[in-house]
Formats: sequence, C-alpha cells, structure tokens
Amino acid sequence: MTRHGRSAETIGRLLDTALELHPGDFTLRALTARSGVSMGSLYHHFGSLEGLAAALYSRCMAELLDTLVTAVEGAADARDGVRRAVLAYLGFAAGHPDKARFIHAAPYAVDLGPHAGRIAADKAERLERLNGWIRRHMEAGSVAPLPAAQVEMLLIGPVAEVTRRWLAGAPEIDLAEAACVLPERIWRSLSA
Repeated sequence: MTRHGRSAETIGRLLDTALELHPGDFTLRALTARSGVSMGSLYHHFGSLEGLAAALYSRCMAELLDTLVTAVEGAADARDGVRRAVLAYLGFAAGHPDKARFIHAAPYAVDLGPHAGRIAADKAERLERLNGWIRRHMEAGSVAPLPAAQVEMLLIGPVAEVTRRWLAGAPEIDLAEAACVLPERIWRSLSA
C-alpha cells in the first residue's frame, strides 16, 4: 500500500471510530485505543480532537447534502422536489441515525468554531446546487421569492427539529408519521 493509501485508511479508521464512539466516550484516549491509531497520527491528520470532529461533521453533512441534492435534482417539478427533499432528510435520519445524531449534536458538544471556515467550504458546492435548484423554481414562479435563509428555515427547519426530537427519543415523534404529514405542508409554505 502506498503512503497516500495508508494515510487515507488511517483517516477513515479514525473517522469511523469517532462515529462509533459518539456520543459516549468521545475522547482522544478512547479513539486511539479503539482505532489502534497512535495519538501522534491523530494529531498529524487532524491537529486535535476538535479537528477530527470537524472532519467527521463535514463527512456526515456531505452525505446528507448529497442525499438532498439527488432528491431535488431528480424531481419533476418544484412541489415534487420539496416533497422529495423532506422525505430524503427523514430517510437519511432513519437509515443513518449515528450520522444524523452527529450532525445535530456535534456543534453543541465540540468546539467546531475554529474549523467553521473549512466546514463552510466543504458544504459550499452542495449548498449551491440546492440553492440553485430552488432559485430556478423561484424565477419560474412556482416557489415564493424568499431569501435563502428563510427558504432553509421553511424547508429544513421542521424536518431537522423532528429529527432532533426523534434522535432524543421523544415518544410522540414518529418519522413515518412525519413523512406523511410534513412534505405537503412544507411545500405549501414555499409555494408561490
């Protein structure tokens, strides 16, 4: 195996182990013990526990955003795309609760602030694809002309809150029920 291949394998092992450990024993000691990777190697690749958390957050967020982009880009129209995005988010949470939990908990559990620029850069292309899709539908008149932040609150806000509560074990939250109720209601909030 080449040096680059070993580095990629080490990085992957550390990220996978961090996801397995979160939220329980998310410490440097536990990460190195469980992964078999030395502390020096962890610092070499990530600089700190927070650097590793930022990389894991970016990886999990990329998977979620890729799921959303695929959902909307395959849609027949704006209504179908919004509905697909809602279902894709809920499906991602149901299928990958460990990743969804990390996405929702990491910003509060670990100081990702020093890595905010890198995290934003990692998300930029995917977010631009999502925003571009919604802008095209605004320009066509099927989606209300709203600022991007408001679109995000209307589209992702309700789904993210349902996901957070489901991950926390709230007994009144059922993702299947949310999948029946939310798509059309969210579409009505965004339609022109």
